Formats: sequence, structure tokens, C-alpha cells
Amino acid sequence: MGKCRILLADDHTLVAEALKTLLEPEFDVVGVAPDGQELLRLAEQLRPDVVLLDLNMPLLNGFDAGRQLKRMLPEAKLIVLTMSTDPGLAANAIEQWASGYLSKKSAGRELSKAIRSVLRGAKYVTPEMAKQLTALGARESAAADGRTLTPRQREVLRLLAEGRTMKEVATLLNVATRTVAFHKYKIMHEFGLENNSQLLRFAIRNRVVDPV
Repeated sequence: MGKCRILLADDHTLVAEALKTLLEPEFDVVGVAPDGQELLRLAEQLRPDVVLLDLNMPLLNGFDAGRQLKRMLPEAKLIVLTMSTDPGLAANAIEQWASGYLSKKSAGRELSKAIRSVLRGAKYVTPEMAKQLTALGARESAAADGRTLTPRQREVLRLLAEGRTMKEVATLLNVATRTVAFHKYKIMHEFGLENNSQLLRFAIRNRVVDPV
């Protein structure tokens, strides 16, 4: 079996070149993309086994690129390599499309370890972020405290999680926009959700929408 084929995506040339130099002794780096759109083009052309991508990229951000990549190359393993320390963002990426999540502050040996882990079918999250995710999950579980969504709340939440605006949801459900707003903020209040990112994770975890 040949070397694992890796596609890199980072808009900082020095970072991309350093990653390529670091990985090439063990893996086959087949391409480097400076933005999200080029990443999608190269991924379709090169069909890599693993994609390492930053979340903050021009033209198309890494998060949206990751979602499209997961649909385009469902067998490829996608690993986030970023400076972001937002556990909410990490949780969304892992639940929707990412097999791994590392900080750019991670040591080189950890990156190799992460790649080998995802190739075996495991998830890999850098230890510090894993602690934050555990704490976040505990807070959200405590906030839910056994409560359940009403059928109407599930309907509203599903449509909002699919990316529709409150006005669009109101039209689809034939209700006033203020009624949709009432349901949304009641859900957020009852389940301790603070923003739209947490609302989306809540929808995924409660199987209101599919993760991809």
C-alpha cells in the first residue's frame, strides 16, 4: 500500500510550506490550496485520503468548505488545523464533518498521530480542546435537564437548523414571524442555549436534523 495522500489548505504560504516539509517524510502531500474554492477544485481533481484545512481562509471559509468536501469525498478524512480555540466551533465541525481537530500550536508529532488515528477510523481532538468540549457538553446536558421539545418546537428548530430565516420559517408554517421568534427564543431559554451555534448543535444532538 502506498503512502497516505494528503491535501493541505492554508492561506499562509509559510505555514503551508512548513506543514509540507514536516509531513513529506511520512506522507505524500499531493497539493496545497491557498483558499477554500481552490481546495474544493483540487480535492475533486486529486481525490486525497486526508485533507488538512484551516477554518479561516479567503473566498470560502474552511467550515463551509469542510461541509462540501464531506459530500464530495465521503471517504476522505478531514482534519481541522487552526488557531481557533472556540469549543462551539470545534463541536460543530466534529459533529458535522471533521474527523480531527488540532491547534496550530500542536507539536509536529501530534499531527502525525492525528493523521494515523483518523485513517484507522477514530476521531482525534487535541487534548486541550477535548477538555473544553467535555465541559461544554456537561453544561448543555445540565441545562437540558430531561426536558423535551414539543412537536411545534421541533418543526421550527428543524427549519432554522437547515439555514432558513425566521421569515422563511413563518411562511412555510403559515404563522407570523413573531410566532417563530417566540418558539426560537423559548427553546434557547429552556435549554440554556446562548447563540445560533449552540442551537445548531442542539438540533444535531437531538436528531432534529442530520449531521451532514
